[in-house]
Amino acid sequence: MDYFLTEEQKKLKETIRKFAEDKIKPVRKELDEKSLFPREILTEMAKLDLFRLFVPEEYGGIGLSILNMCLAVEEVARVDAGVAVSYAVVGLGAIPIILRGNEEQKKKYLPGMAEGKLYGAFALTEPEAGSDAGNVKTTARLEGDYYVINGSKKFITNGGEADVYIVIASTNPTKGVRGLSAFIVEKGTPGFIFGKAEDKMGIRASVQRELYFDDMKVPKENLLGREGEGFRIAMMTLDRSRPIIGAQAVGIAQGAMEEAVKYAKTRVQFGEPIISFQGIQFMLADMAIQIEAARSLVYSVARFADSGVKSFSKEAAMAKAFASDVAMKVTTDAVQVFGGYGYMKDYPVEKYMRDAKITQIYEGTNQIQRLVIARALMREY
Repeated sequence: MDYFLTEEQKKLKETIRKFAEDKIKPVRKELDEKSLFPREILTEMAKLDLFRLFVPEEYGGIGLSILNMCLAVEEVARVDAGVAVSYAVVGLGAIPIILRGNEEQKKKYLPGMAEGKLYGAFALTEPEAGSDAGNVKTTARLEGDYYVINGSKKFITNGGEADVYIVIASTNPTKGVRGLSAFIVEKGTPGFIFGKAEDKMGIRASVQRELYFDDMKVPKENLLGREGEGFRIAMMTLDRSRPIIGAQAVGIAQGAMEEAVKYAKTRVQFGEPIISFQGIQFMLADMAIQIEAARSLVYSVARFADSGVKSFSKEAAMAKAFASDVAMKVTTDAVQVFGGYGYMKDYPVEKYMRDAKITQIYEGTNQIQRLVIARALMREY
């Protein structure tokens, strides 16, 4: 199926697939085992202009397209989901600047992101503010020409590796979510401290750290939009990133299914390859059905987002929730096809299964996605 992709988009998928096979697959086991941030791989991706997919043309990009980002992330995740999220989060850091940054902010940061010279990160989650994003405790107090920020963030992807962070903090704690604001914070700012890298189940080629802000002074011109817009900026950003996480999940599922099919064709039991057994055939067929359904939904929602429609929170939640549930189901079944070997680190399917789990959790748990969908339905009908 070509999914109505343009010739340029087909070429993009082919280019990234070849890159992932040639450059990422040979080192993915080492990246996973040692939990190594893939800086060298990201540098090579920048040479292919893949970071320009995140940025509008006037700032050195090739035009922000959620669909193109989905295509790229899917193909990287097909080989290694940790590398995929390290790459995707640069876009997650760029989106708030694109949406609400002023001209000076866009000119300062976006060209470097397009070139792959500035890595981005998005800092919303806190120890007490996960699904309850409105429970942010980090504060920002205006003092003269600076905001003084105190608090911490948890599980921040690219933490310590990124150069530019979008930090959500409360400028008016009495107003709850309406008191949140968004700030651009540069690595190296005095009072900006990084915690240790988390030791994770999956996506181990990405880095997640705690961020600490100790009387950190940020110039007031680093405020994104206006005070009180932070929650809205965060939700607008997540609406655009959730289909991309859906694409990551599709890539994980696709990679796992391909490994399962290849193994089933070579593994002999009772004198025959196990793919000749109807029980295995049905498992593989269901994998293929589920992946195609998830991919079609993700691409459709990405196109919807790119169309300029005002609101697509419900659809973005659907894409993320469905695709990540599919990834978990497909990778679990892929391990089953491998039998005992699937449980061993000698084969890649156990890694796909570990990587899949986080897609049901980050960017909003799938329970939260279902709340978003249900509340939209309550308004619609």
